[in-house]
This record gives sequence, C-alpha cells and structure tokens, in this order.
Amino acid sequence: MSEFLSPLKRILANHKIKFGVFFIILILWLFCLPKNLFEDPSSTVVNSSDGVLIGARIADDGQWRFPQIDSIPERFKQSVLLFEDEYFYRHPGFNPISIVKAIGHNLTKETRRGGSTITQQVIRLSRKNQSRTYWEKLIEVFMATRLELRHSKEEILELYASHTPYGGNVVGLETAAWRYFGIPAHELSWGQSAALAVLPNAPALIFPGRNEQAFLDKRNRLLKKLWKKEIIDKTTYELAIGEPLPQKPFPLPDIAPHLTERIRNEHPGERVTTSLQRPLQQRLNLLAERHYRQLQSNEIHNLAILVLDVETRKVLGYVGNSPTSEPHSNYVDIITKKRSTGSTLKPFLFAALLDEGELLPHSLVEDVPTVINGYNPQNFDLKHVGAVPASKALSRSLNVPAVRLLREYGLQKFYNKLHKMEMRALNRRASHYGLSLILGGAESSLWEVTSTYASMASSLNYFLTHSSTYRNQEFTEATYLQHEAKDFGMEQLGPLVFGAGAIFSTFQSMYEVNRPEGDENWQFFDSSQPIAWKTGTSFGFKDAWAIGVTPKYAIGVWAGNADGEGRPGLTGITAAAPLLFDVLDALPQSGWFPEPFDDLVELKICAQTGFRASVYCDDVKKEWAPKHGTRTRPCPYHQQIFLDATEQYRVNSECYPLEDMVAKNWLVLPPILEYYYASSNPNYKSLPPYLEGCSAMENNLMEFIYPKRNEAVLLPKDIGNKTSDIILKLAHQQSNAIIYWYLDELFVGKTENFHELLLPIEPGEYILTAVDNQGNRIQQLVEIRSASGE
Repeated sequence: MSEFLSPLKRILANHKIKFGVFFIILILWLFCLPKNLFEDPSSTVVNSSDGVLIGARIADDGQWRFPQIDSIPERFKQSVLLFEDEYFYRHPGFNPISIVKAIGHNLTKETRRGGSTITQQVIRLSRKNQSRTYWEKLIEVFMATRLELRHSKEEILELYASHTPYGGNVVGLETAAWRYFGIPAHELSWGQSAALAVLPNAPALIFPGRNEQAFLDKRNRLLKKLWKKEIIDKTTYELAIGEPLPQKPFPLPDIAPHLTERIRNEHPGERVTTSLQRPLQQRLNLLAERHYRQLQSNEIHNLAILVLDVETRKVLGYVGNSPTSEPHSNYVDIITKKRSTGSTLKPFLFAALLDEGELLPHSLVEDVPTVINGYNPQNFDLKHVGAVPASKALSRSLNVPAVRLLREYGLQKFYNKLHKMEMRALNRRASHYGLSLILGGAESSLWEVTSTYASMASSLNYFLTHSSTYRNQEFTEATYLQHEAKDFGMEQLGPLVFGAGAIFSTFQSMYEVNRPEGDENWQFFDSSQPIAWKTGTSFGFKDAWAIGVTPKYAIGVWAGNADGEGRPGLTGITAAAPLLFDVLDALPQSGWFPEPFDDLVELKICAQTGFRASVYCDDVKKEWAPKHGTRTRPCPYHQQIFLDATEQYRVNSECYPLEDMVAKNWLVLPPILEYYYASSNPNYKSLPPYLEGCSAMENNLMEFIYPKRNEAVLLPKDIGNKTSDIILKLAHQQSNAIIYWYLDELFVGKTENFHELLLPIEPGEYILTAVDNQGNRIQQLVEIRSASGE
C-alpha cells in the first residue's frame, strides 16, 4: 500500500508546485500594470468656448505633450491601424504570427523588423522605451494582455495616440496636428493623417530638409495601401499624395496669453475649456493693439480689457496686457493685479445713499472748499460749483461731493457694504483708507471691480425677471471655466446689498452722462447702444479706468504703466473710455434695463433742487425714485420771503404794511454755496436787498470762504520779512453789501461787491470778524503758521 501511495504523493506535490507557480504568475499578471500607466507631466491646454485651441504651455519636462484625447479621428485611425496593427481588433494584445515573422526576419537579415502590436507599443512607451531584448518583448506581451483586459480597444488607441512621440519634443497626435499642420486632429486630411501615422515609426524623418524623400515614400505607400484596401477612393488618393509634407513646426495659437498663463498656474497640466468667445477675443486683441499704438506716443505702455457675461458671470474676453515689449512688463497680467481704484467706487456710494433714503438721484449736493481733519479733497479741475445734482456729481466724477457724502453716510458703514459685495482686495481696516477710499485710496483689480459691476446688473435683471426677488450670493466672483455654473444662492425677498430701484437709478445716472465743459471730443464716445459707464483716474495720473455695464455685458478697461509711472493726460476719460466704447461696439446689442417699478415710488420733486417738493417749491414735477426716497427730507433751500409792492426789496412787518406785502417762494442757498453756484448758473437770483429802513438781522447771510474753518494757513518763507500777505475771502447773499473786516477787534479794511481783502500778517492765532453794513456779524478763529516752523 505504501508503495502505491508514495508515487501519488509525489504527483500531488508536483501539481501543488505547478498550481503555486500558476497562482503566483496569475497574481503578477493581475497586478502588473500600475494604476496610472503614464505619469509624465502634461502641457496645459486652453480651449475657447467652442472647443478650439487658443493657447498652451509646455509640460514641466520640456515636452509638448497635450493631455490625453478622448476620441480618435477616423482618418488617422484607419491610417495607423493599416500601418501599425492591421489585426488590432482581433488579437488579445499580441500577434503571434507577426512575432514569428519578425524573429525570422531579424535572424536572417541585417535590417530590423518589429512585430509589436499597438497594445505592446503602449506598454513600451509607458516603460520609457527600454532596450529591445527578447526578455523585454516577453514582458511587453505579458503586460499587453493585461492591458487588453483593463481597457477597451478604443481606450488603448487613445493611449497610443496621446503618448506616441512625433519627433523633437512633440508628443501625441493632437500636439503633432497643431505643431506640424496648425489645425486640430479632427480636421486632418487623408494625406496629413497618413503622414502622422508613419512618423512615430521613424520620428527623425520630420526634420525639414532631411530625409524628405524617405518620409514622402513612406507616407505614399500607406496612402496607396489605403486605396488598394478601398478605404479611400482613387480621387482621394491622388489628392492626398499631392499634399505637401510638414516642414517647420507651426507656433501654437496664443490669442489669450495672459489667461493661458493664469490657467497654467491655477490648473497645471490640464485641458481647460474656457468661456472665451474666440471671434470676440480676436477682435479685442486688434482693438488693444490699435489703442496701444495711440497711447504709446504718450509713453503709456500697458492696458487691459475684461468682458463678462452679466447673467452667468463668465469671461467672454480677456486681454491681460498690451502687445508691448518685455522692458515694459508685457508678461504682467494687469487684470489680476491690484491698482488704485480711482473713482470707480463712487457708483456704489451713490447706490447706497439712494437705497437707504438718504438721497434722491438729482438732489443738490454741496461742492465747496472742504477740509476734514486736515484732509482737503480737490476736484479734477480744481474748481467748485457750489451745489450740483447728485447724478451730475457722479457722471462728472466730482471728488469734493463724493467725500462729503461719504462722511455723511459713514466710512465704516460704506466699507462694510463693499465687503458684502465681496471686494476682498480691501483687506485693511476702514480707518486705514479714510475718506480717500472713495477717491482711489484703496486698491482693487480689474477682475474684482468688473465682477462687482456685473453683479449689480445681474441683481437688477433677476429682480425684473423673478417676481421681484433677489439672491443671497449675487455678488460672486467671475469665472473663465466654460462648464462651471456659479452658485448665486437662494431666493430672498430683500436685497443683499442694494435694492433694484437704487441700482436702476444709479445706472440711469451713469448712462445719462453730460458732456464735460471744454471737451470737444466727447461726441466720439456716443454709442449705438446704451451703457452705464464710469471712469476713474488715480492720484498722480498712474491709473486710468473705464467700467461699463449693460443688461448683458460688463466691460472693464484699464490703461497705464505696469511699473506705476504716471503720465500727463493719463485719465480715464482720455485713455480708457475710447477703448471701452470700441469694445462696446464689438458686442451684440443688449438694450437697456426696464424700470423696476416694484422697487420704485413716484414722488413730487422740486425741479430746481431735486429734493422732495416742499410747500415753498413752485416748480414741481413727478419722478420715479427708489422706494426709500420717501424718507428723504423736503427741499431745504426754498423758503418764503416778503417783498414790497414793486417786488424789488424785501420787507417785514416792522417797516412795511402787511396788506401791501407780496409773498414769494425763493431759492435761497447758503452763502458759500451761493458764492460758487451763482458763477456757474447765471439764472440763479440772489435774494433782493432789504428796503431802506427795514431790519436785515440774519445769521446766515454771509460765510467765510478763506481761511477755511479748522484749517491753519501756512505762510511761505520770506527771508528778511516777518510778515507775509494772505487773502481773506467771504461770501454774502446781498450783492450791494459792505463788509468791515476786523482782526482781534482791530479794523483792517472794508470791501464792497467782491469781498476779498489782501492783508499782511505775522504767524499767530487771531479772531477774524466780519460785519456788514446792516450789522450782521460772523467770527472764526484763524491760525497762521510759518513754513519755517517758527
């Protein structure tokens, strides 16, 4: 019995060993492929919204290797299968017949013949083309069969087409199509497809001027084979063999270089389909080049253009810089860089005041010399108009009214509003910026500012089309990704920042821009379609802005020098606005915003002052205003006065019979407002003088213009003299008034009609007093300092 069992045990032991070996081989086979077959870095590839290549950046290893394609063009597929692996769809990863033929050929002849299938070639590429030995071939066959199990035939073809070298540093079919023919792979002709099908077999053939005949013969043999196999007809064959071979590589498209570079940093090695509209981008490039040539004559070397879709907040056009040279920082993406905002934040303050019922669109606001804790804002033209409609102050970008309004509204309150609008570039405390925040004391980017304007327009559009509701994440950053849908949040009844009425009124004021005095070229900014637009100029003429918005588009333009050098004439109106309107003309028509009546209220408005009409306003009209406009105060400037029977003099009951008095409603501005307002408004009528013998004791008849209250007067150095001359100025509502001037109760002179007095004075503190011929009196403390510090 033992003699019988002993051989059986040996047989079973041998079977166990074989099974163990088989099991080990099976495990090796199952896990022989890495999770990612290729770990090579990819180029960053950028496509436009229609899927066309608009830019690319080389991979980190210096190769032009586009990310893996997801489909193979049929012409190339037929060509490469016929040339490389005719039985691709029939074998399990290797072709025994081809291997045997290759071994026989290589043993008997001096030339070398390969028997590798496309699947084997994919394995060889993934193993970095190791030395071609029979052992390596065995490994390739082993791994190729596993690859056939893990991937479909189509996926294997895609791996092959994406990682095959095509000469030089060109890797992959898509890269080769662009580099050698300047077109995407799916547009390759039969001749071009055949050329790329044979090239991986001998990539050295691609060098221009060398081996061209060998390359040509190889391609034409493949084309003839395609014809003989009836894959193409004779006419196609004859046309294909007449096609030229690729020569010097084409440069890759690069129509949005700064966006492409931004994507390389934010999405390295990826194929990114952007929302850019290719025809618009090409048009913007031409406009940028044309305006750059014009600005260059004034040594202004940089500009940027950003166009957004208001509804989706997607980027439609992106010109990050002008076509300038490297010494002028042509590589800098201006769109993302923080610059002084100039006056571009003023519409946000205007909207905030309207939304909270602190202002009506055309209410008069003060434009007079102003000093606030030593801060002395100035208008661009260094002039004052006394009182100006708020809408005109916005459209003319007057600085003094903006600063005064910000002080009244509250700096911290406005700063909080800006943060609600997701203006993240404002990353310091409100006190750091101060009131200059509204004049460019803060920094932001064209990307952020244009996105914010687009969000305002989108909020208004949504209110108009969605039953008077808002969204709680309306102020969302723009995106350049075609397939990214921005989340604007949930619907809510109340506005996130501004109500629709305030936004509409702000846009309406920005649309109805008046021509600035003395600007003969303003007519060139007329456009065939309406737009709400705002310019901005930073201190020192370093930044010129123009931002515009329509119901469909938001446009941002910046011009200046990337290194911060200021230039005379570098203003928003001259350097940026012309380009803004050229961009607008390149866009489709988008109409204008309908009135959001659900967030508006009809008010009786004083036609002269823009305030709610009081009982003393004679000229009253009805206007639609933001619904909180009902909170605004009635007109403070109209009052009732009493005149004599001739209506030439003011009277009162102490000097004139009551029954003979004539009651009149009169526009009466405070003296300092009247002083500046009357000079630019010839129809303004000052108060009539009092009838002789009538009292004129009033507290607000006159006001000091200079020196300003709470401002020290600085005397220039004058060697050898202790005194210097200063000019005292005063505004009086009566044109025939006589003013008597006193310094520390010492009479120093008198003035008539124009109240300006030249006075020699030493440094020190004085009480300045002015008394008119009716006995009205005003005083203020004046501090005189020497520039030498004495």
